[in-house]
Amino acid sequence: MDVQTIRERAYATPLVSPAYPKGPYRFLQREYFVVSYRTDPALLRQVVPEPLEVAEPVVHYEFIRMPDSTGFGSYTESGQVIPVTYQGRTGNYTHAMFLDDHPPLAAGRELWGFPKKLASPRLSIEADTLVGTLDYGPVRVATGTMGYKHQCIDSDRLRQSLATTPNYLLKILPHVDGTARICELVCYFLKDVEVKGAWTGPAALSLFPHALAPVAQLPVLEVIDARHYVADLTLGLGEVVYDYLQS
Repeated sequence: MDVQTIRERAYATPLVSPAYPKGPYRFLQREYFVVSYRTDPALLRQVVPEPLEVAEPVVHYEFIRMPDSTGFGSYTESGQVIPVTYQGRTGNYTHAMFLDDHPPLAAGRELWGFPKKLASPRLSIEADTLVGTLDYGPVRVATGTMGYKHQCIDSDRLRQSLATTPNYLLKILPHVDGTARICELVCYFLKDVEVKGAWTGPAALSLFPHALAPVAQLPVLEVIDARHYVADLTLGLGEVVYDYLQS
């Protein structure tokens, strides 16, 4: 294979059979269960990278079921998102993410910088209860529950928030000598968002200590609210807003 062919084909590893296809990446019937909770602000400041600033002592814990995803298939995800501000604008910083499918794990880390690790999240309806769980190996790491569709919430307002809120990631890729070759703050947006339905209800969240899935390091002090919604959307590619190696 000549150099020019390599240049033309190269976008993901392995070269002859990439782990994921090129985008855009469209998600249909993407189902979210999000529990917002109050936590220790000092602990938040320890994990939110500058130049982002903590907006409030709140964490959004997410369980997301993705049954129809371009190039990625069907999978489930779970993790923590922190409200932040950057240059005076409110946004979200993804702190931790766990999923059960290799192509979106590889693409998420390599393209955007999502902090993805392999685990076993699950989102299901059990009788009258929406249930989200996260297991890391045989160990339970998180359990969230919510009354199923107790009350509708404003779908248009939710769609506007999803489509206009900037989302931030810390993208890190190592050099061959083990040092950081890329260390960037990346911003991305959700596009072409269509909310199919949105609900709220009474909710609870339990996080359990784990050495390699440390979601409990941001403890639940008080559950604020919960949302359950279904949406179609496109995951927009990102842009670099801060380069830690050049600043």
